[in-house]
Amino acid sequence: MTPRDPGFEARVRESFARQAVMDYLGATMTRVEPGLVEIELPFRPELTQQHGYFHGGVVAIIADSAAGYAGYSMMPTDSSVLSVEYKINMVAPADGDRLRATGQVVRSGRTLTVCEFRVTVTKDGAETVCAIGTETVMCLMGRPDR
Repeated sequence: MTPRDPGFEARVRESFARQAVMDYLGATMTRVEPGLVEIELPFRPELTQQHGYFHGGVVAIIADSAAGYAGYSMMPTDSSVLSVEYKINMVAPADGDRLRATGQVVRSGRTLTVCEFRVTVTKDGAETVCAIGTETVMCLMGRPDR
């Protein structure tokens, strides 16, 4: 994939840094390539549900950001990104020490970009897929991030 902005990586990382919720959760962007982004989140008890697993909402929030920023990496310089819709399937409990969400572009269009994502959880060195899904994001032309 060829991004429309040669400075896409810096733009994506700067936008991610402005997401207060990612800072609040303790999430970090660990990989940015054209059409591909990874976000990791270490375990904290405050991020769990009643069984002690990462909460499904926490899994979903990093999946949404990973897919959204994968799409954003393919957008022009003078634009921003907005999620339009996503579908997530929880396929295993998010029981572990760390989550990793990987978002990847399936098709990058002028206005809409379709991505897929996968979230894995690591426990005792073993990685398990805990969620998969798809997301559609919109390119907001002429409206760069604030």
